[in-house]
Amino acid sequence: MSASNKTITLVAAIAVSLGIGWYLGQSQAPSSVSQQAASEQGAQTAAKKDKKVLYWVAPMDPNYRRDKPGKSPMGMDLIPVYDDGGSEASDEKGPVIKISPAVENNLGVRTAVVEEGKLWRKIDTVGYVDFDESKVSHVHLRVDGWIEKLAVSVEGDRVKKGQRLFDLYSPKLVNAMEEYVQALNSSNRRLVSASEDKLASLGVSKKQIRALQKNRKVPQTISIYAPQDGIVSKLLVRDGMYIKPMNKVMTLADLSSVWLLAEVFESQSEWVKEGQSADVTLSYLPGRTWEGTVEYVYPELDAKNRTLKVRLRFDNPGEMLKPNMYANVSIYGGAKDNVLSVPREAVLRSGKKERLIIAKGNGRFAQREVVTGLESGDWIEIKSGVSAGERVVTSAQFLIDSEASMKASLARMSDPAPEKDSMQDMDMPVKGKGKIISMMPEHGMLTLEHEAIDALGWPPMTMDFILNDGVSLKGLAVGDEVEFELTKVGDDYKISAIGKQGE
Repeated sequence: MSASNKTITLVAAIAVSLGIGWYLGQSQAPSSVSQQAASEQGAQTAAKKDKKVLYWVAPMDPNYRRDKPGKSPMGMDLIPVYDDGGSEASDEKGPVIKISPAVENNLGVRTAVVEEGKLWRKIDTVGYVDFDESKVSHVHLRVDGWIEKLAVSVEGDRVKKGQRLFDLYSPKLVNAMEEYVQALNSSNRRLVSASEDKLASLGVSKKQIRALQKNRKVPQTISIYAPQDGIVSKLLVRDGMYIKPMNKVMTLADLSSVWLLAEVFESQSEWVKEGQSADVTLSYLPGRTWEGTVEYVYPELDAKNRTLKVRLRFDNPGEMLKPNMYANVSIYGGAKDNVLSVPREAVLRSGKKERLIIAKGNGRFAQREVVTGLESGDWIEIKSGVSAGERVVTSAQFLIDSEASMKASLARMSDPAPEKDSMQDMDMPVKGKGKIISMMPEHGMLTLEHEAIDALGWPPMTMDFILNDGVSLKGLAVGDEVEFELTKVGDDYKISAIGKQGE
């Protein structure tokens, strides 16, 4: 055999060996890999068989759920969602639901701790500045006559005590002064005394009587003087006017001190006592606080407003506090010890029932009926239903703003029951967005311009809706952008929850 033939034979033998080795490796390796994959898949299948399928969900839209396998609106196969044993739990005081972290974040859920300690009886209310009535005087005349030489011209003029206000011509007063001069000339003491008393009763001052006694000349007019310092708050006469004793001439008010009259709700009336400290702020002087005390608590409530009037008194140097200014008032009563309290915004009210949403951690929330007590500022006492240290939800409350919609909202936030193929058969609430066009709260109706509601197959449109019992429109106005829920009642869909978008 030649050298070239030997070389060809050797190369062929090597190629055959490599081919056989590759074939044997391929025939064994897949067997090992497939056995391992089959083992893992079997374990996963066995694990899934141990869990119950809760519902089937679209891969690209977790809100699209069905109770059996099928296709999503995008044509993709639905994915099963298994019970992980933690979607719901039990609570000794109420049901517990679980929501995903993503939903919790989207809702903007905030919480606060139930605190135990003192709760101060703080009353936040409004009031208005008024004249100190102990420093107000009215100018009247005791005889009829004519106003001459009026010394003040407009309301707001400032006067000093003893300053001349105007002159008065009165025939009756002139006659009385002439009688007094005649009595002086007669030296009849009894007649002089009687005439002097008559002048005093007609409003002639002692100073003017002494001047008349000294010069014994009867003037045709007498001057009327200011009884106190102050401003002319009311001026009801003009030069030359004829007036009678029944007519008010003017009012003088001293602004060196003022009253502040505040209104306290009937439920807080027991907290207010004379001598309690109070703070007052005014919008026109931001950052400045006046400190005062409760001077007087009026003995009766306003029959219409059901409020109790409280009077505070403040010194007013510089006259910065002006009558009829509105003010924010905080009155501080005593403290109540060993009180469980939560932020006021955490309490949900529907009818006569009050409740809290308890945050139990790991996305779990429980509804809890409670009994409330003292309300003070931004805090409210909880008499029963919770314990110190528990956490309560203080935001996203519009989802559960009535007892009827609360249960539906909790079901929606948790892993809800799967939707049925026919929307006519489902009793879960349907969510929508829109704008308020008109409101008729007295009839339980409103008109919404809503966006498309895909779950019902409704296009964008404007239509009237009826409110479920217990649903309130408080805090809403025409033009507000709102989120709402519809619940099927009979053949109609009614609004079971509504609130401003983003709240």
